[in-house]
Amino acid sequence: MSMLCGVPIVVECVYCLGCASWAWKRCLFSGSHDSETWGIANAEEFEPVPRFCRYILAVYEDDIRNPHWEPPGGYGINTDWLIIKRTYKDTQGRAPPYLLYLDHDHADIVFAIRGLNLKRESDYAVLLDNSLGKRKFDGGYVHNGLLKAAAWVLDSECEILRELVEKHPNYTLTFAGHSLGSGVAAMLSMVVVQNREKLGNIERKRVRCYAIAPTRCMSLNLAVRYADVINSVVLQDDFLPRTSTPLEDIFESIFCLPCLLCLRCMRDTCIPEEEMLKDPRRLYAPGRLYHIVDRKPFRIGRFSPVVRTAVPVDGRFEHIVFSCNATADHAIIWIHKESQKALELMREKDDNNSMEIPAKQRMEREETLARHCDEYKAALERAKTLDVYTAPSQYGTFHDEGQESPTTSHSDSPSLMNNETWDQLIERCFHKDEITK
Repeated sequence: MSMLCGVPIVVECVYCLGCASWAWKRCLFSGSHDSETWGIANAEEFEPVPRFCRYILAVYEDDIRNPHWEPPGGYGINTDWLIIKRTYKDTQGRAPPYLLYLDHDHADIVFAIRGLNLKRESDYAVLLDNSLGKRKFDGGYVHNGLLKAAAWVLDSECEILRELVEKHPNYTLTFAGHSLGSGVAAMLSMVVVQNREKLGNIERKRVRCYAIAPTRCMSLNLAVRYADVINSVVLQDDFLPRTSTPLEDIFESIFCLPCLLCLRCMRDTCIPEEEMLKDPRRLYAPGRLYHIVDRKPFRIGRFSPVVRTAVPVDGRFEHIVFSCNATADHAIIWIHKESQKALELMREKDDNNSMEIPAKQRMEREETLARHCDEYKAALERAKTLDVYTAPSQYGTFHDEGQESPTTSHSDSPSLMNNETWDQLIERCFHKDEITK
């Protein structure tokens, strides 16, 4: 009898030890652990990031020709090359403000979108217009509100974009955004890639996206398949790319954000990673990931930043970091500062190496492209082994050059009909998906 009475005590002790072990591991988990097995980025591939951060910051100015605030070195914008700059009044709350800039110095057509404005209800409306598995796109799932915002933007600016693309055939078309804007930018790049003929038959390799502090806006199969187009930049402990908590739950919750994230973290810990990966509705940070690491465990202050990059399948920022910097690392100002510092360190390292070995930029570029292509293939194969793709015909998006196969079947891929607006395209595909369900 005494032995039976002792069983609950033993079980309770084991349970307490398990909880204490989990809490200890979670408290020791650092943002640097997410990318510790990734490769190191080089200066050439990371060079655009600080520049696009400045372009995004410029959207916050009421008048870019008479700015009230500028980062060190300025925004780097020639006002004569500024094509358009839209405000909340222009977008009518359908999308965040943005600007279109023709960067002749870098042969780039830049579409920059600002982040969430805490004072604007319209921005919250875009974020809250979603539920898990609500919107299908190209064989996967995406955030409904962000996709609708992207459709509205393309409806408004399609003619200007097509003229610029046709007038400058050697220029790239780059969508860049921060936070809320990063999700809209990612949706824009995917819709444009699926409807390239509407923008002067622009090649896929000319379309790029840089999502700064991205929201989790697309399913894993899309995040991997569009890794040759979309690049996500995350600073150390940033909470937004890590939390799988639906954004509508965050803003509708009566709990404070840290408490909600802690509860969500505890819940996700009990879910096997295999189940997470096989859930086609679960949203992730898009594309290729660049992780700026500037702090170390048990060390106070920031250190020389290191940028790691990969196209991960499993372990794609799945763990929330218990850190006082989780929200501060989301700020575009900090990201710009640390990315600029990281780029300068990369260039300094390259300069030191060039003193010993003759510079071979063309060879280095070819090596970078080859490495990226190998990572794409490895990610696709890894996704296939994990049964991530829900439609077998979707596999094989990338060839050796990172291009789409002309024979690849996209049964769920949307395309514009004659005289059809982008918004009508999205709605048509949405109702089609509802019927198939």
